Amino acid sequence: MGNGSHPMKNFWRGGELFVWMTASGVAISLLMVGSMLSLIMVNGLGQFWPATLHEIRLKTQEIVIGEVVGQEVIPNSSTPDKPKGLARYRYRVGNRDVFSSEYRWINGEDIVSTSSPNDLTFVERRQWGPAFGRLSIVAVDGTTENMDSHTSAAIEALVAESTNLRQRIEHVERDEIGAINYRMEKARLERQALMLDGQLSPREVQEDRRLVDYIATLEQEYQAQTVTLEQLHKEAGKKTLLLTLSNGKTARLTLEQIIAVSMPNDMSWIHKLNAYLHNLWLFVSSEPREANTEGGIFPAIFGTVLMVFLMTIAVMPFGVMAAVYLREYAKQGVLVRLVRIAVNNLAGVPSIVFGVFGLAFFVYALGGTIDQWLFPESLPNPTFGTGGILWASLTLALLTVPVVIVATEEGLSAVPRDFREGSVGLGATKFETIWHVILPCALPGILTGLILAMARAAGEVAPLMLTGVVKLAPSLPLDSYVPFLHLDRKFMHLGFHIYDVGFQSPNVEAAKPMVYMTTLILILVVVLLNWAAVMLRNRLRKRFAMSAV
Repeated sequence: MGNGSHPMKNFWRGGELFVWMTASGVAISLLMVGSMLSLIMVNGLGQFWPATLHEIRLKTQEIVIGEVVGQEVIPNSSTPDKPKGLARYRYRVGNRDVFSSEYRWINGEDIVSTSSPNDLTFVERRQWGPAFGRLSIVAVDGTTENMDSHTSAAIEALVAESTNLRQRIEHVERDEIGAINYRMEKARLERQALMLDGQLSPREVQEDRRLVDYIATLEQEYQAQTVTLEQLHKEAGKKTLLLTLSNGKTARLTLEQIIAVSMPNDMSWIHKLNAYLHNLWLFVSSEPREANTEGGIFPAIFGTVLMVFLMTIAVMPFGVMAAVYLREYAKQGVLVRLVRIAVNNLAGVPSIVFGVFGLAFFVYALGGTIDQWLFPESLPNPTFGTGGILWASLTLALLTVPVVIVATEEGLSAVPRDFREGSVGLGATKFETIWHVILPCALPGILTGLILAMARAAGEVAPLMLTGVVKLAPSLPLDSYVPFLHLDRKFMHLGFHIYDVGFQSPNVEAAKPMVYMTTLILILVVVLLNWAAVMLRNRLRKRFAMSAV
């Protein structure tokens, strides 16, 4: 018996069981992560592929046009003929303004026939989602003319004209009228600043008259641009596309409403691939519409990346300086140990608590004070006394500074004591030793803390809801107006966009693919930011390690 138990004792002492358990845990974790990413990619990336449109004829003689988006077995529908149960199919029928719902379930038993004619058309609109049907005619100035809907050249010309008109309208609205409104508001605030004292000097009276004349000139320019905008809208309404729906009704679509027109059943594989890449690019580079359930997410991507960079600029100096003081300068004792315990406990505080602190301190206290000192002419409308990307970034900097402090201290403690003694022995001061020897050697640990801070900050949502993030930001924090980077503006964020689309959307079914795709983009943004930080860490590690030694 003793000899028989000897292999078992060696097995337990060798730790092979724990090695296998650890390896199994890692494998299961990787499998779960891979499954999650696969689920997100399949449900997210699949929405951009031009799906086949079906024409379904039901037993009630009703005709339905749509694309299949799912199917399932009807519960408790087993019969002797079909022991597995009856199937029902979920179709995206579009035309939400006509049918009130964009999706519809159809039982398989109710379907008489299903076909996929090449003339079925998919029209992407600016409002009310996509429209499915058949192109019939185009109306120009109230008259009608026949249109060969089977020719792709006619469709491409129509879409190109629609795109051109939409770009011209957006240029007038944002660039021309937007610039005029910006200058008018700036002039109004300058007049308000002159009126703060209650009495105007002769020079101030002359300046006020100049501003009045300037505002009058801007108002004339505004009226001229308004006339131009009305003419463009009128031009966009001259030519309309008439789409015959599945119920026989005709939908009139102006060029201003049309974004894209395609016949997916008549497209080759190459054309579908080009359309897929084009749709993917539009999703990444355009703005959202239709309560964020349609369009793209570029403002959310831009806001997320900019916020992470601002947070990094704020958190790194303070986190590193705090860690250097605690490790190199502070006298080790009870007080320092209490500070370290407090820093470690801060890492476990719920993020919403930091959001409340950011709202109270940064927004109301600090921002309100800045408004009273620097922007009194804007009051009672706040400039910095409301949520903005600056306060959101500083709040996340407070949230992540414990991570940077702990990682930096670990990196500083890992530097051999011989390096310190050798530098001091050669005549260097303590500051020179820290700056030229210790910090370069601890740089990998510092950048590790930065990577962890960036990863956490990019995914936080709760603090941002209180300090500056919004559902839709009309303008980016970065533009061509001085000072170019507007830290007082509100912004969009990928994490909040996922929450808003997934739980606050009026069209939940249409928002599901958007949720998956936005989640995938957020993961890619975090991975790319971390990859850039890792590459920087590796390069600096080689550079400073050689120079330090």
